[in-house]
Amino acid sequence: MPGLLGKKIGMTSVFSADGKNVPCTVIEAGPCVVTQIKSVEKDGYAAVQLGFQEAKEKNTTAPLMGHFKKAGTTPKRHLAEFTGFEQELNLGGTVTVDMFEGTVYVDVIGTSKGKGFQGVVKRHGFGGVGQTTHGQHNRARKPGSIGACSYPAKVFKGLRMGGQMGNERVTAQNLQVLKVIPEHNLLLIKGSVPGYKGSIVIIEK
Repeated sequence: MPGLLGKKIGMTSVFSADGKNVPCTVIEAGPCVVTQIKSVEKDGYAAVQLGFQEAKEKNTTAPLMGHFKKAGTTPKRHLAEFTGFEQELNLGGTVTVDMFEGTVYVDVIGTSKGKGFQGVVKRHGFGGVGQTTHGQHNRARKPGSIGACSYPAKVFKGLRMGGQMGNERVTAQNLQVLKVIPEHNLLLIKGSVPGYKGSIVIIEK
C-alpha cells in the first residue's frame, strides 16, 4: 500500500463541526525522499523505498552512503518500502503529506510501548485465583495450576503465562484522518496510535 514514514508528536484534541471534542494524534508525516525504485525485472517485485529524517555521514556506513549518493540525497535515518503509488515517482524525488488529501481512513504501524515483565492478570486479563474456592491465602494474582494429569505429563506450548509485555509491532487499522496540514507536514488522526512520543510510525492508505 502507498504510505509515508512519520514521527509521532503527541496527542491533542480538536472540535468537530457539530461541536464535539475529538481526541487525536499529531504525526509529522514526511517529507520522505525516494531512495530506491524497485522493479519486477531487476528485483522481482515493484516497490518504492522512502527515506525519512536526516542522519550524520559519520554514523552512516559506506555501502549506505553509496546508496544515498546514487539517489542524489543526503543520508537518511529510517528507510521503508511501499507499493501501489498512483503517481510516477523518480529517484531523489520527494513525497509529502499532501498524498493524504481526501483520504478518509489510514492504517498506522508502530512499535508499542514496552511494559517490561508483567503477570497474567495484566498481560492476559486473568481474574486471579483469589476469587475462587482454592483456599488461596495471599496469591490472588497468580495464574494457579498450569499442569495437566500424568498424561500428557507436560505443559503445552503457548500456555498464557507471565512475561515481557509490549515492545512489539502493532498495526492500528481504519483510523480516521481528521486534518492534513501541508505547510507543517502534519497529519491529525482520530484516536491513539502505537508507540511513545517521538517514535517512528508508518502511515498507509
